[in-house]
Amino acid sequence: MARFVTMQTNFSSGEIDPLLRARIDLDQYKNGAQKLTNVVAQPQGGVKRRPGLKHIYEIDSSYTPEDGVRIVPFEFSTADSYMLMFTHQKMHVIRNRSVVQDINGSGNDYLTISSLTSSMLEEMCWTQSADTVIIVHPDLEPIKIVRGASDSSWTVSAITFDSIPKYAFTISYTNPAGTITPDEISGSVTITASSGVFSAASEGQYISAFPQGRLRITEYVSTTKVRGVTEVPFFDTSAIANGNWELESGYENVWSATKGWPRSATFHEGRLYFGGSKTRPSTIWGSKVGFYFDFQPVEAYDDDAVEATLDTNQLNTIVDIISGRDLQVFTTGGEFYVPQDGLNPITPTNFFVKTASRNGSREGIRVVQLETGTLYIRRQGKALSEFTYSDVTLSYASKSISLLSSHLLKEPREMALRKATSTDESDLLLIVNQEDGTLTAYSLLVQQSVVAPTEFITDGEFVEVAVDISDIYVVVKRTFDGTDYYFLEVFDNDTSTDCAFTGADASGASGLPHEGATLNVIADGNVLSDEVVSSGAVTFERESSSTYEVGLPFQVEIRTLPLEPNLGTGVRTGYKKRVIEVNAILDKTQHLKINGVLVPIRSFDTEGTLDAATPEYTGIKTLHGIRGYSKEAQITVTQDYPLKLTLLGLEYRISVQGGP
Repeated sequence: MARFVTMQTNFSSGEIDPLLRARIDLDQYKNGAQKLTNVVAQPQGGVKRRPGLKHIYEIDSSYTPEDGVRIVPFEFSTADSYMLMFTHQKMHVIRNRSVVQDINGSGNDYLTISSLTSSMLEEMCWTQSADTVIIVHPDLEPIKIVRGASDSSWTVSAITFDSIPKYAFTISYTNPAGTITPDEISGSVTITASSGVFSAASEGQYISAFPQGRLRITEYVSTTKVRGVTEVPFFDTSAIANGNWELESGYENVWSATKGWPRSATFHEGRLYFGGSKTRPSTIWGSKVGFYFDFQPVEAYDDDAVEATLDTNQLNTIVDIISGRDLQVFTTGGEFYVPQDGLNPITPTNFFVKTASRNGSREGIRVVQLETGTLYIRRQGKALSEFTYSDVTLSYASKSISLLSSHLLKEPREMALRKATSTDESDLLLIVNQEDGTLTAYSLLVQQSVVAPTEFITDGEFVEVAVDISDIYVVVKRTFDGTDYYFLEVFDNDTSTDCAFTGADASGASGLPHEGATLNVIADGNVLSDEVVSSGAVTFERESSSTYEVGLPFQVEIRTLPLEPNLGTGVRTGYKKRVIEVNAILDKTQHLKINGVLVPIRSFDTEGTLDAATPEYTGIKTLHGIRGYSKEAQITVTQDYPLKLTLLGLEYRISVQGGP
């Protein structure tokens, strides 16, 4: 009977895909786990109980599961940031974890946006500049939402464009009688005709001449005179004879109620860019520099409007565009970017789009930016990738982030990134899974190759997630007494339960929505007996003197991968094993169980111990006498009390039957 001592020093690989069960040769196997539920991986290697969810707001009863919901971050200044929560034809404003009341003096806690319906929310896109948010969707005339002089002052209106690009949806050619004469060969040119062949409808149309010359008409002056800009210079300024020129017609506004509206938007280097539209899904338009609503190219100067179409051998419906190192374009068919040479800006003469990779992005899920690149969900929803620029190859490429954890991506519907604010945090990417309502949390420290996914589960289903600088907001569907409710909640480091309500000194809590549910109760730092909500209230077994918290319980589970000692004589996969001792290295921990056995934390050698809050323990806790042999000996750390838990690592001794 051989005995071995080994140690799991960290959990920096997170929860590992079951398909990697045989890959004990990987370093990620040694640093991973089979199950990491309701914990967050820390950059130092340990895992910590996730924060609880504090109740913020109950979405009104007219909201149904079929309705959409979207939360949009809005940072007005370093001191003022908001979350804008959109439901059917409504926008709620959240500031400092509370819903702003009396919007525009209306007495309502929402702003009415009649044109923005629930069916648009899943695929709507937005961008922000200063006090203005621009909202776009293929079926929505673009709107702008402007923050006024106070938290409750907001206005919404359709965007009035100074000009809209043209496109020949149904082109036609005519040869009007008479001659035309250009006053310049190229650039801004005035065309004079020998007879009245022009009309106001000529604006946006084209003149093509032989042997050379092509001009876009930008201004109608009279029936015999128009002005425009050349795309191909004229041969000279002589009169062009009848029959040697033609008028191309059929060009109309590319965005309209009949042709559809832009799909995505971003600001980049002084321009507003729109990516794709309902009838032109693969085209990008950029406004004039500083004139965000003027998209009609006129004189081809460097600050003029720009336009390009992704012409490849497949359909590239643009789903998102983002301003990064370059202008990046994400489509259903691949990933693209607009190359810029050094510090040179984008101009009409150098505006073209280059292919980088051919994965495709999932519609409705906005891409997010890390310090190292841009994260996106692939088209089929089965993989998370990072779009990065290489200073070596001077090009972009995509690499998989979820290669070892694809089992945690279950029909993703939304994602958001919370950037680290201290050294004991990683960047935290949160992905809502539509299939089962879970939340996948990736702790990312890409520079150190740390990708540590875990899974958040709550009593209900996560529906939406967004980040306001450091606060993570979620919309959660919960069912109480047979009725579905939708709540806006926020992850709170001072809260240990979900859908939590807090207070000061009290003998109970009322006004609770959790009808019929069993809640955890914490009073003055002590866990009291659970209580069942009746008529929206619970009574505590003893009165709290300073603080209380009541909320839904959630379970923590940390389960190691099967223990596989790799000896000089070979592996021991097929041998039965038994864990005979576990040394858990803890930090500020108040409660845990190892393989179902409660590990004592509280010491009873101090007077008044039972009246004090549960202490926090830092150090090593040892557990002996774990029974039972199995081929997949594992250590499972659980927690069913709403208290602190941080597990830094595990040392364990195992006995192997038949070992040499």
